[in-house]
Amino acid sequence: MYAISLGDDGAELRPLEPWHAEEFLAHLDRGREFITRHIPFGMKSTDLDSARDQLQRYADQHAADTGSLHGIWLDGKLVGGVLFLNFSAEHGNCEVGCWLEPAGTGRGLITRAMRVLIDWAIDVRGIHRVEWHASSVNEASINVARRLGMSREGLLRENYPHRGVRTDTEIWSVLAPEWRDARARAAHRDH
Repeated sequence: MYAISLGDDGAELRPLEPWHAEEFLAHLDRGREFITRHIPFGMKSTDLDSARDQLQRYADQHAADTGSLHGIWLDGKLVGGVLFLNFSAEHGNCEVGCWLEPAGTGRGLITRAMRVLIDWAIDVRGIHRVEWHASSVNEASINVARRLGMSREGLLRENYPHRGVRTDTEIWSVLAPEWRDARARAAHRDH
């Protein structure tokens, strides 16, 4: 339906929908151990039916305007994605998240894709506050929040059990005026 170029390296942002289940499962199988180090995303998608079910849950959220899933393809191969969680246009708040297999790391794909999502949320949907939640030991995720110009608001201590360990979650956010100001400054620097 759409493909948004993320740069000149062949990376694209596209919808990730239930009909992608086979490709999604293959992607998760390639990167499952890496992807699930800090988040449970895809842990239960272990066969075609469960992968399709996970994608359908996000399709249902998209239809309800409460979330959505977007894949990142690099040279025609699904390598990760970005998503909206807890999307509330009524309250002007949302949470964003991401995942990536090893083949997609180190290229700035998440940062570039997230800029597209945040621009759309703020400019088109009127979202005022965008949150980013990251395990305090997930340095790559925290670095993306920093690159996006988000502010660290606090730490939820041992709030999240993952793989048998209670982990801390950092909360980062950016507000619409801050996002617009940073975008304007970046555009001014580029000229």
